Amino acid sequence: MKHFILILFAVLLLVGCCGDKQEMSMSITVNLRYTGTDGNARKFAEEMISSGTVDAIRAEEGNLRYEYYQSLDDPETILFIDSWASQEAIDKHHATPMMDTIAKFREKYDLHMTVERYTAIETPESENKFIRKK
Repeated sequence: MKHFILILFAVLLLVGCCGDKQEMSMSITVNLRYTGTDGNARKFAEEMISSGTVDAIRAEEGNLRYEYYQSLDDPETILFIDSWASQEAIDKHHATPMMDTIAKFREKYDLHMTVERYTAIETPESENKFIRKK
């Protein structure tokens, strides 16, 4: 019985450790939709780029993607896709003075946001036939 409990404890500990490592290595993508008026969402994205803020964020450790897209359905909305290697990388980014710059730009352009978060998983082999790659 003692051996069984010891083995069970070791297995649970191992599963717990592996689960944490897997969770930590999973990338996180955040989609933000910035909405404004009079083209302000686009002006915000343009200033983020022209000010060098976007390049600085892209250079941060753990940043995988930082891109803006114009909505075809709503010209007053810009989709921003931001991907990070881990929550730790996001937390480090949020602790930088860069967040004050972003907040000032958001305020300047009077933008409102919606936020969605996703974690990456492997594409199932069955779906690869639908993906046309380069």
